[in-house]
Amino acid sequence: MNGIIPRGLVVSCQALRNEPMYGGNTIPKMAAAALLGGAVGIRANTVRDINAIHRYIGGKLPIIGLIKRDYPDSSVYITPTLREARALAKADCSVIALDATFRRRPGGVTTAQIVNFLRENCDKALMADIATLDEAVAAEQMGFDYVSTTLRSYTEETAGAEIPDAEFCRELKQRLTRAVAIAEGGIHTFEELRAVLDAGIRHVIIGGAITRPQNITRDYVKVFEERRDLLSAEGV
Repeated sequence: MNGIIPRGLVVSCQALRNEPMYGGNTIPKMAAAALLGGAVGIRANTVRDINAIHRYIGGKLPIIGLIKRDYPDSSVYITPTLREARALAKADCSVIALDATFRRRPGGVTTAQIVNFLRENCDKALMADIATLDEAVAAEQMGFDYVSTTLRSYTEETAGAEIPDAEFCRELKQRLTRAVAIAEGGIHTFEELRAVLDAGIRHVIIGGAITRPQNITRDYVKVFEERRDLLSAEGV
C-alpha cells in the first residue's frame, strides 16, 4: 500500500469555482505554506490542483486526493463514480478519498465496486469519508485504510449533529480494529483540536479554519455584530 499519512495535521487546500481563492497557483501556494507550518499532509480536490501541489512542493508531503462532482440522481459528490476514481488513480496523490456513506451513488455504482477497481488498478491508499459509526465499520470491512469523519452533519441522517464531536471520535477510534481513524470537520479552535486529540485521534484534517479566508473573516465579523451595542455607544 502506498500513501502512509504520519500522525499530525493534514491541511485541506481547496477552493471551489465560486470562491475567490479558485484558480491560478493559489492552492499550491497554500499547500506550500502548510508545509512550512509543519503539516504532515495535504487534502486536495481535482486532478489539476493535486498535480500542481505535488509539483510545487516537490512531492514533500502525501496528498489525499478527491474529486467533487455533482450528479442529478445522487447527493454523493466526493469521488462519486468510477469516472472520478479512474482520474485519481493516475493523479499525483498518495491517498484517494471517497464518500463511503450508505447513500445511493450516481448511476447505481456501489462503493465496493469503486474500491475493487482502485485496488486492481493502483497502489494508492484509500480513505472513507463517513458520517456514522455503522458506515465506519462497513468501510473498514470493505478494506479502506483510513476512515474520516468528513461527512458527519452533512448527510440527511446526521444533519444538525454538532461538529467536531469528540465523543463520536472516541467511539470511532474504539470501533475500528485496523483502519486509521481521522477527525475532519468543524475544527476551528485550539480547544476543539485538543478535545479531538484527547479522544484518542492522532490524525486530523483541518481546512476552512486555515485556508478559507472568507470564512475566517466572517467569523471575526460575527464578533463585531454581537457587540454592536458597544460600537454604537462609542460613536465613530
